[in-house]
Amino acid sequence: MSYTKIIKINFRGGIISPGELLNILAAAEQCFIKDVSFGLRQQLFLEVDIELELRLITALAALNIAYEVDADNYPNVMSSYPAEEVFINNTWLSEGVYKDIFDLLDYEPKLKINISDSNQSFTPLLTGNINWVAAPGSSHFWYLFIRFPKTNTIFEWEELVYTNDVAKVSKQIERLIFKNKELFYDQATANGNALFELLGKENFNTQKAAFPAKLPAFNLPYYEGLNKYYDKYWLGIYRRDEMFSIEFLKDLCHLSLKTKLGQICATPWKTLMVKSIEEKDRPSWNALLEKHKINVRHAANELNFQVEDACKEALALKYYLLKNLHLEDMRTYGICIGIKTKKKTEVFSSILVRRRTILRIGKYSLFNVYDILCAKDFNPNERTGFVYSMGNPKFLLGEQLRRAIFSFYSHQLSNANVVTVKKPIEIAPKTKEETYVHQCQHCLSVYDENELSESLKIFPFEDLPIDYCCPLCEAPKTDFLLVGRLQLGLQVE
Repeated sequence: MSYTKIIKINFRGGIISPGELLNILAAAEQCFIKDVSFGLRQQLFLEVDIELELRLITALAALNIAYEVDADNYPNVMSSYPAEEVFINNTWLSEGVYKDIFDLLDYEPKLKINISDSNQSFTPLLTGNINWVAAPGSSHFWYLFIRFPKTNTIFEWEELVYTNDVAKVSKQIERLIFKNKELFYDQATANGNALFELLGKENFNTQKAAFPAKLPAFNLPYYEGLNKYYDKYWLGIYRRDEMFSIEFLKDLCHLSLKTKLGQICATPWKTLMVKSIEEKDRPSWNALLEKHKINVRHAANELNFQVEDACKEALALKYYLLKNLHLEDMRTYGICIGIKTKKKTEVFSSILVRRRTILRIGKYSLFNVYDILCAKDFNPNERTGFVYSMGNPKFLLGEQLRRAIFSFYSHQLSNANVVTVKKPIEIAPKTKEETYVHQCQHCLSVYDENELSESLKIFPFEDLPIDYCCPLCEAPKTDFLLVGRLQLGLQVE
């Protein structure tokens, strides 16, 4: 039985006012909370004893702070604003444009909205339901990707939308999706063209996209430490246990106000970032880190993980795997490793480690196995593409993850060394017989029994147990359809 409640507070776009955060921290202290954490969508979490829940929410209400208790009915609006100036260059998307959009969002979205620059991979592009990606060649125009709720179906609109209409289009799309749930909500066959016919472009300032959006290859920068950019500094703070002490955050807020910094940023990596630190104030920020004994030089492979929010089991699994990576001295540059232990969570990943319960009695899991899934081309913005390894016991998981990482580098190397070879003239070429795979009709994951080696124990689909389920969305075996490899682009004619 849980004796605590999780209070979630959204900071739109990941922008936090030091003064507002100070008030929240003061209310938390009155409820004997010592530490807080941040989430994958740049939100704040407070864990409070159940007896003190009423005191805390009363204090938050008095401060006019919106919150949710053990719920996420109103997901935070996520943005790449923390990376602006620091990790993003040569872009028309500025601080003012982000804030204009946030101000125009005159409602609390029930669908996930991502607002991202296309010239970065520090923040996820397509993990929302309504995903806006700045068009690099058209100032103030945006690509729009819809990922229909509770599906992996993604649709890219052929029109670009003007900045001032981003909020209005988002609001209208959410209204249409909830009004027509039988078409667009939890429907693997949801049709994007049907949605946009209902939306109607004549009501908004749009222009035809000259070409489809090109999503960037994933490249995670080293995002902690006190670092110089232009004539200023930025500070990134990562905590190994994901917890930030209230005492430290209070001092950070006071120093921000003292040095006339009006905002702190929360990132999708559950870290904090402070930008625009002046050279004259750098000693004060170093002193803050020293006072609270904050380490800002962790190993890069530790920073490459994405773990579910407020999940101690997932965090423990992360460090179990990290020990294996450290022992093998494994390079993980360019990879994002996700940890998923719950059914209804989503993490951004090139390689996803997913826990699956084989035997459960009541609420207790008695036997777990682990699957490893890989995104298409190992690009986390492309979603999960194929199953690398299934049903691993925990003691084999570290080795299987290591092999998946080797596969990533082999893939990178093969793409880097692609050469064009002139094909000899073939006489009377034979038509290749089409082969088939089994595809989940809900999330579109493919089970290809011929793709992987026998050592990874990939069995013919017909030989899988009757209780087999999709490793991504847990749909039953009966919901897989036989689909031609040609149709999916997995076979050359």
